[in-house]
Amino acid sequence: MPSDTFGLAHLWGQSDLIIKLVAFTLVVMSVASWYLILVRTVRQFRARRFDNAVEAFWNAPHLDEGLTRLSGAAPDSPFEALARQGAAAAEHLRRHTHDDTLGGKLDADEFVTRAMRKSIALSTAQLESGLTVLASIGSTAPFVGLFGTVWGIYHALIGISTSGMATLDKVAGPVGEALIMTAFGLFVAIPAVLAFNTFTRANRLELSELDAFAHDLHAWFTTGTRLASAPTGDVATGAGTTARSAAPVQLRVPTPGAA
Repeated sequence: MPSDTFGLAHLWGQSDLIIKLVAFTLVVMSVASWYLILVRTVRQFRARRFDNAVEAFWNAPHLDEGLTRLSGAAPDSPFEALARQGAAAAEHLRRHTHDDTLGGKLDADEFVTRAMRKSIALSTAQLESGLTVLASIGSTAPFVGLFGTVWGIYHALIGISTSGMATLDKVAGPVGEALIMTAFGLFVAIPAVLAFNTFTRANRLELSELDAFAHDLHAWFTTGTRLASAPTGDVATGAGTTARSAAPVQLRVPTPGAA
């Protein structure tokens, strides 16, 4: 049989239900993987604006204006959710601190901390959505393709032994066709693995920035002043510079517990 008759079309035409099912599974994996890659890539481009949004928040004259700026520059972002959750917790304390109830005896520091911790936990779960699917596809797609290859080779050898012609030109075509399934599995797995590693690193950096923002918010909501960064430089000689201004930020709200 001429060599140009072998290929994907010939493999599909002579394959059984198992091979077709394996191919369909790999196609579904590939579509799901690329969909998640595109969605997450768009989100990462949007995340580049978060730093400017945080600075706009701190430069606002009051809290409501800061939240408005943050919402406009980074809508539906973890930073907006964190700021709103902290503001809601601080406002709740301001209203109920002097009540002769159990809620009035809550510690302000612990209450604000718990509120922002909840927001960070929800944002972390949202950031990690889809990554499990990418990891699963990247780890299983090669084995799915390998299973298709093994099954294809098995049937190819059965067909060759039945025909009684086991020459190299008769074996190379069917076996080569079966190996296409392994290549297909690698084609699905490699982008998924690379995307998983890239998005995991991006999430780690974003969560680190979110944690720093939460630290500043906590200090401000509980003390009325944004925490200044520690000096950087030569620790032994005491020389160094301050990475963040030590001056209080402009935002002003009633301090929790104030009359």
